[in-house]
Amino acid sequence: MKPIITAALIALSAPLAAQEATTSFGSGPTVLTLRSTTDIAIIAPVLEAFTEDNADLSVHYEQWGSNALYEASKEACLTDNSPADAVFSSAVHQMLDLVNMACAARYVSDLTTALPPSRRWRDELWGLTEEPAVMAYNTDLVDADEVPHSRFELLDLMRQNPTKYRGHIATYDIEASGLGYLYAFNDSLEATTFGALLEGFARADAVATCCSAEIIDDVASGRFLIAYNVLGSYVQNATATNVGVILPEDYTLFLSRAYMIPANASHPSEAARLLDFILSPKGQRIVQQMGLVFPDDRSETGLLPSARRFIPLRPPLLVALDRHATERFIAQWRDAFAAPPIP
Repeated sequence: MKPIITAALIALSAPLAAQEATTSFGSGPTVLTLRSTTDIAIIAPVLEAFTEDNADLSVHYEQWGSNALYEASKEACLTDNSPADAVFSSAVHQMLDLVNMACAARYVSDLTTALPPSRRWRDELWGLTEEPAVMAYNTDLVDADEVPHSRFELLDLMRQNPTKYRGHIATYDIEASGLGYLYAFNDSLEATTFGALLEGFARADAVATCCSAEIIDDVASGRFLIAYNVLGSYVQNATATNVGVILPEDYTLFLSRAYMIPANASHPSEAARLLDFILSPKGQRIVQQMGLVFPDDRSETGLLPSARRFIPLRPPLLVALDRHATERFIAQWRDAFAAPPIP
């Protein structure tokens, strides 16, 4: 059964207000509520196949922004008010925090235990995808000899072509996007180029904005020429043919979206069935077709194995949520994006 969008509550000016959209899959009498940051168009084939194989179930799907989903999940955990049956988010540091708050139910199956240790935590959180953080660019407007293949080359491009690229480079707004914050925080730990990148973004009057699909649409239209640190799956699923993708050669971050069954879920066994379906060979084939599992063959990606940096589901991620660390990091970010362009 094809999904029908029943609401579109886009509220970028108030990102914690509500879910962005809701959709229904299947027609079974038992309704499983899934809250997720994944765009409907990307998750739809998985949920269509799941409800076809499980005719007794239907799925009520709610698409949220990551920060709003985190706050709603915390409230549901603490108050027992309208919990989801499953939560699936790209902001994995927030998901780890929910587990740490005892908001998750434990579940074990042959499929969950087969996951590598970096993609499961305490049998309460599971990473179901492998997606790179990439640079996207407009292939019509960025000359082939200008395409940056690393952060170093991006820095050089911003210095050497200030007029062309001023105001035409985008990345996530880390205050509005939990995923954007996670990527930027990991960049600050990983890259010696991070400070120079912030300076370069300020010099180029880069735009911090939301969200993956919108950024990629704006790259296709030419509003932005280059987008930094966007999810590769969204680029792969873009309908525009003039959006190219770059896996940075210095290093490429890989993220695994995290799935959790809330401790107070109304239908935990049904949520576990969905988890096992996504991890099954059939589910993984669909996930890969949608670009949510990226090939690790260098002949396909051009990326050296040593350049892959996987973000593991482990307690060190919680450092990104430390209040003092967050305040310092956001202040540094604001300095770059609020400052006037450097002449």
